[in-house]
Amino acid sequence: MTKRPRRIVATAISLSLSFSALTAAFAKEPEKTQVTLGVGGKALLYYLPLTIAEKRGFFKEQGLDVTIDDFSGGSQALQALIGGSVDVVTGGYEHTLNMQAKGQDIRAVVELGQNATVLAVRKGRASEIRSLADLKGKKIGVTAPGSSTYFFAVYLLSKAGLKPSDVSFIGVGGGAGAVAALQKGEIDAISNVDPVISRLEAEGQVSLLADSRTEKGTDDIFGGPVPAAVLYARKDFIDANPETVQRLVNAFVGALHWINAAGPEKVTEAVPKAMWLGDKDLYIRSVAASLPTYSRTGVISESGMEASLRVMQFDPAIAGAKIDLAKTVDNRFIRNSP
Repeated sequence: MTKRPRRIVATAISLSLSFSALTAAFAKEPEKTQVTLGVGGKALLYYLPLTIAEKRGFFKEQGLDVTIDDFSGGSQALQALIGGSVDVVTGGYEHTLNMQAKGQDIRAVVELGQNATVLAVRKGRASEIRSLADLKGKKIGVTAPGSSTYFFAVYLLSKAGLKPSDVSFIGVGGGAGAVAALQKGEIDAISNVDPVISRLEAEGQVSLLADSRTEKGTDDIFGGPVPAAVLYARKDFIDANPETVQRLVNAFVGALHWINAAGPEKVTEAVPKAMWLGDKDLYIRSVAASLPTYSRTGVISESGMEASLRVMQFDPAIAGAKIDLAKTVDNRFIRNSP
């Protein structure tokens, strides 16, 4: 290389570094650099973007120190948000509808994925539980009462003319505890997500009643895609900390892009081994099956909001409330995300 090209390269590098420094100098600082995030069952593939954002360093890249509080179910994470012990939550979008009906202003700021829940029957009870109506009087395991898996089961029961009180709901979590509860016969059916369902399927322990992991299943059950996991927060927190929220959204968008580009094997290697439930190959297959459910854009669509509201009409509190869907979502952060 001659001296002239070297000088050109050196000048280009210098200008690039100067521009980066200038950009950093004028970038807004986050109002909070230490953020507490609640989740109900971090090991669930439902919340894979959270694990990737943490393990691949996307939060740190955004200048945030995120502490994750893992609760036994989404309802507990929601209550922690209302009580002020966490700042934000990765949980079901339907919680924003439920809380608006109760006078609480909770808003989703980025979609992580579509619904991918399964309702299955323990093989030992499959001969007597052949339809949703046959679940009357039975015990159904959910990650936690009031969680997304609970709402999924209740919605299906309502389609069969049953009320929540017609069955017994038991919180079993979303990992090895859920598998053990079914194996021990503590529950007759289970409403859960991968990798739990794939593990039970592979071992021949369940018979599926409803499966929303596929496009056909989603259409049959809901009539179209329904937003599931989102990042949500109280409106007052969003208003007081817009740059912090923007950086959280940026981190999740980065995680979504990484997941959609990485493939099942790289995703599996990126998560803690404890999340494999003792079977790496099965986890890889579970990830492969779940990849189509993760959001490509992070945007919560109007049609998705409307579909979720239709699904939640089984809840008398929501059916009798005037829900303003525009107040359940704040899409400005995803619009500003790189």
